[in-house]
Amino acid sequence: MTNSFALHIPDADLEPEPLDPSQVISGTPQVTGRVLWESPDGRQLRGIWQITPGVVTDTEADELFVVVSGRATVEIAGGPTLEVGPGDAAVLNHGDRTTWTVHETLRKAYAITLRDPA
Repeated sequence: MTNSFALHIPDADLEPEPLDPSQVISGTPQVTGRVLWESPDGRQLRGIWQITPGVVTDTEADELFVVVSGRATVEIAGGPTLEVGPGDAAVLNHGDRTTWTVHETLRKAYAITLRDPA
């Protein structure tokens, strides 16, 4: 048996992932996503994530993502400001405090590695 697969990301069905209202700075952004693969220990996740326009805050995990569609500005507290759009890859680090200003509905494919619980 194999777990290998291919998926056309722009057409993939996603499920609602409600935002904590305390994360929303402006607008009415809606988040959807889908975990495509999870390691047996739950520390590695591969999936698709989408957010509609608005401004939200987050605290990040170790993540590599590639933007499939849309545009956003990601401000990292004490770090750089990233302008991301279709075809861009970005790396976020565990603990990064970010502010996402989503200009156009953004869809990304991601690979996240969670740290061991303390």
